[in-house]
Amino acid sequence: MVAPLLVVSGDGFSGWLALNDTIMGGSSSGACRSGSSGLVFEAEVIEAGGGFVSCRSPLFSPPLDLSAYRALQFDLRGDGRRYKLAVACADGVAGLTELIPGGLRWVSEFATNPDGPTTVEIPFEQLKASVRAQPMSLPLLRFDPSRITRLQILHSKFGDDGRANPGFRAGALRLEVEAIRAVP
Repeated sequence: MVAPLLVVSGDGFSGWLALNDTIMGGSSSGACRSGSSGLVFEAEVIEAGGGFVSCRSPLFSPPLDLSAYRALQFDLRGDGRRYKLAVACADGVAGLTELIPGGLRWVSEFATNPDGPTTVEIPFEQLKASVRAQPMSLPLLRFDPSRITRLQILHSKFGDDGRANPGFRAGALRLEVEAIRAVP
């Protein structure tokens, strides 16, 4: 039996950066900071003109090989909102996904408690192919846990199915991520 693998915790979140809707003309603002207790993500979400804020990891080079695991597990303190995990993978489809503007991501929504800690587990089989919040369905697309190049946590007005996120709320938010693990 494979033991859980700590992907990142504490100061290991240094290098995570905010990526917000300002890249597409929106007005939301957000920042990521790390410390001994993990990642703190604070933002002001403005729905008009964009409606998303995020923190994303630096590129993993070489890519993370999590093929021995079935899921990612997050220890966090949330605010009752629904967030989205987006996972980027090195292209395994002959370079075709590199031609997609905005890049292909594997996404899944998750809920947080309004107060207190939350442990969230996202099975790899639950991840859905997406480009700019729009689901993609191509027969050759398969999530490859052996080629993970980046992790990103978002709060967006769009859910993982491209429809409105029922847990979206504009305004100030704060999410603390203590650790991310790969679990068997």
